[in-house]
Amino acid sequence: MWDNVNRTIDSLYDEMVENRRYLHQHPELSFQEKNTSAFIAKKYDEWGIPYQKNIGGYGIVATLKGGKPGKTVALRADFDALPIQEENDVPYKSTVPGVMHACGHDGHTAALLGLAKAMLPYQEELPGKVVFLHQPAEEYAPGGAKPMIENGALDGVDAVFGTHLWINAPVGVLQTSKGAFMAGADRFEITIQGKGGHGAIPHETKDAILIGSQLVTMLQQIVSRRIDPLKTAVVSVGTFEAGQAFNIIADTAKITGTVRVFEPELQDLIIQEMEKIIQSVCLPHEAEYDFHYAKGYPPLINHPGEADIILTDCKQVEGIVKTEEIEPVMAGEDFAYYLMERPGAFYFTGAQKEGHVYPHHHPKFDFDERALPLAAKTLLHAYRTYQERNRHN
Repeated sequence: MWDNVNRTIDSLYDEMVENRRYLHQHPELSFQEKNTSAFIAKKYDEWGIPYQKNIGGYGIVATLKGGKPGKTVALRADFDALPIQEENDVPYKSTVPGVMHACGHDGHTAALLGLAKAMLPYQEELPGKVVFLHQPAEEYAPGGAKPMIENGALDGVDAVFGTHLWINAPVGVLQTSKGAFMAGADRFEITIQGKGGHGAIPHETKDAILIGSQLVTMLQQIVSRRIDPLKTAVVSVGTFEAGQAFNIIADTAKITGTVRVFEPELQDLIIQEMEKIIQSVCLPHEAEYDFHYAKGYPPLINHPGEADIILTDCKQVEGIVKTEEIEPVMAGEDFAYYLMERPGAFYFTGAQKEGHVYPHHHPKFDFDERALPLAAKTLLHAYRTYQERNRHN
């Protein structure tokens, strides 16, 4: 039966590509994915697979109940896009100005839909239940995972698996970790209020650009001088907005950035150090400030047993040439919330496009579509192996 499902997945390759390209041409931003959600729902209507819609926003939860006893395993794909103007010259280029699938979520959705359709003919032979989680709003905190969970998406679920198409790994390679895999992702905003004035009379001003520049430099000392070198943390400034003209000293400056950590204790330390640095820089200049720190997605911590399924058992999947345990990456993922509620694992499916060197979130991002059936097959294998390992539990 499993071989038949895999062959069916292969036979649906063209359909998965078609679905992915349609979604790529019609991207929608986080919390705005009304048409994408309707597209997914229409597929389940066509196939006769029951589902619930508007779960935690535009989320969809479809369920396929097998004919044999077993566990309930959830498989997740996200479907939001990014505020990026696409620069690729391809037939399936985004038709929405300033919005692009620049991270692979269109592929995640196409792969999960393909898997659902492939499993349907063998429903009576399947053990337990498989739950297809189609999640909105992964890219922008507070994200879509948490509200989906709060709306019951994991009710009755025993384990959860998810994958991310990853252009940093070749097609046929799977990567994950048996513990910490992706970082907690926070954001901060600092507004400095100084006193503007003529560029020729700086002594009568409180230069917000000067203050902000000192602040940016000193923030880098948190990781280099306040964090144990054997621990991992990132403090990055992403934007610095100030000034209106070449001969006017700016009265305000706005700085935003991100913090990435794996340990709550480090998160607390960084917040404290940031507050002290901001105070110490602004005070001598008699400038006021506003500091807002938003805790984002928690660290993504895989469960060892479920991660082992990816690293050990998924080697058997046709087309997978290598599985490897890698060091954690500093990107964030709200799949972390699912793993705080249920056993499971998140992993990367290699999707590197030969000769295409542009990273995730780049205007020229693209991936090798041959990774689509591999994502579907490995999710299927995770479901299958979890059922087999927990048959008597």
